[in-house]
Amino acid sequence: MSGSRSALPAAALARVVVFAAFIAVLGLFPGIGGVAGVPIVVQNIGPLLAGAILGWKLGTASVGLFLVLTAIGLPLLSGGRGGLAPFVGPSAGFVLGWLLSALVTGLIVQHVRSRGLPVLLLACLAGLLADYLIGIPVIGLFVGDLGAGLLQSLVFVPGDLIKVVLAAVIAGLVHRALPDLLPPPASAEFRVR
Repeated sequence: MSGSRSALPAAALARVVVFAAFIAVLGLFPGIGGVAGVPIVVQNIGPLLAGAILGWKLGTASVGLFLVLTAIGLPLLSGGRGGLAPFVGPSAGFVLGWLLSALVTGLIVQHVRSRGLPVLLLACLAGLLADYLIGIPVIGLFVGDLGAGLLQSLVFVPGDLIKVVLAAVIAGLVHRALPDLLPPPASAEFRVR
């Protein structure tokens, strides 16, 4: 069929797979401490980077692929966790929130003309807050009180803010090196060349 087109071109599919693998590699760093059975991990920078570098569609797809591989039993989460247990335990909200994190980060990055550091910082911070929006209520459910879940989740904030800055700086370097990695925002298409 000469008129048919692949749903996901090979280059885009490769980016999705590579970022899913990258998120898995970040799981090699063991989690430490945490609260209510939710460890502090390096791995949650992966969805921020996926959204900030690949945009909302491919970034969310890479996180989705990673989560599917984890759910079928591959030990890809920090500490070698895999299977369905991480999706029903105290960390379920944060793990599932990675989808929203990549989506929100990617939407912001893709819909702005300038992909400089201030925009990338804002996008990554919004992505982190999206993850917290899902993760904190789940912790609250497990500890029996939303307020206590919120208070206990404050232990994640310092490290996560460092990850937001790192993700923004890395994404900025990538976009500077590969300025055409993401298409320009819709409003930029109407500029006179």
